[in-house]
Amino acid sequence: MLPSMFSGISGLKVNQRKLDVIGNNIANSSTTAYKTQRARFEDMVSQSMASATGASSKLGGTNPRQVGLGVQLAGIDTSTGQGSMQPTSAPLDVAIDGDGYFIVGTGAVPEDSGTVQITVTDDEKHTMSPDGVTTSFTRDGSFTLDTQGNLLTSDGLRVYGYANSKVSITYSKDPKVACTGTYDANAEGGADTEMNAEGLVPLVIPEYLTAGDKNHRIKSYSIGSDGTITATLDSGTAVLGQIAMASFKNPAGLSKLGKNLYQISPNSGDPVVRSTSTSSDDNSAAYGDARQGMLEMSNVDLAEEFTNMIIANRAFQANGKIITTGDEILQDLVNLKR
Repeated sequence: MLPSMFSGISGLKVNQRKLDVIGNNIANSSTTAYKTQRARFEDMVSQSMASATGASSKLGGTNPRQVGLGVQLAGIDTSTGQGSMQPTSAPLDVAIDGDGYFIVGTGAVPEDSGTVQITVTDDEKHTMSPDGVTTSFTRDGSFTLDTQGNLLTSDGLRVYGYANSKVSITYSKDPKVACTGTYDANAEGGADTEMNAEGLVPLVIPEYLTAGDKNHRIKSYSIGSDGTITATLDSGTAVLGQIAMASFKNPAGLSKLGKNLYQISPNSGDPVVRSTSTSSDDNSAAYGDARQGMLEMSNVDLAEEFTNMIIANRAFQANGKIITTGDEILQDLVNLKR
């Protein structure tokens, strides 16, 4: 058989895979915070017909004579570039303008407000250690609230962050019972609030907060650029907590789980958690700002994707032509003896 036919087959395979990647990019052009992908090719091993020779006093050197045996998929890369911001005016929509991922997960609620479920080490690395929580990461900030007041993703995963040490949240294990909270009235306005930097807890926006023997209903809430959630009460304001973010040495190495979720992989590096502004080793300047009332759009460039689709289509046709041409040559060889 002709080696060129097998080269053509390898070309058909990789260009089909490239079309698969392009099709997925186009399908997710409107997916919140989707990161586009690209397929890369590399040549396969070459068959040596003759080795290279060095120059001598009587004869010059010659180059190696090699015949390539086709093409193979080198990798599928993820572009982690920033997508455009889409205003939504929804109070629980949050976009990250810059680096960082929201930390979300599943697991039982804490026993009390002082129980840290994701421990954050106090060294320079700011690594995280979940306790009974299955964590994942996302840039999709289309958050919602359930009947208990838990801050959730659209798929029901809890959003994790720092708790305000002056606001005590009572978590509810009964789905029909809402979470409640108490706060120190001296913390109104958020001027002297202090986050618990030891770790992360599920964030809650309760219906009201109790100060002393009086309940103060939460009328509205806002999310600051550092992820701080501030509730407006009927008697002032109180900071409920701060949405946590994580970064990675190689974000393109994260594994996709679907539903806009990522998980760490051996090549992504460990998550580095954004610290609070009051931390002795503050690293918050290395993270993007939280933009309330906005969502990050997909970073897919449709013009580029359609151009790549045309190129891949023509390359697929060309490799198919190699196979049909090889077939014609073999047919001529068979017809030499009649």
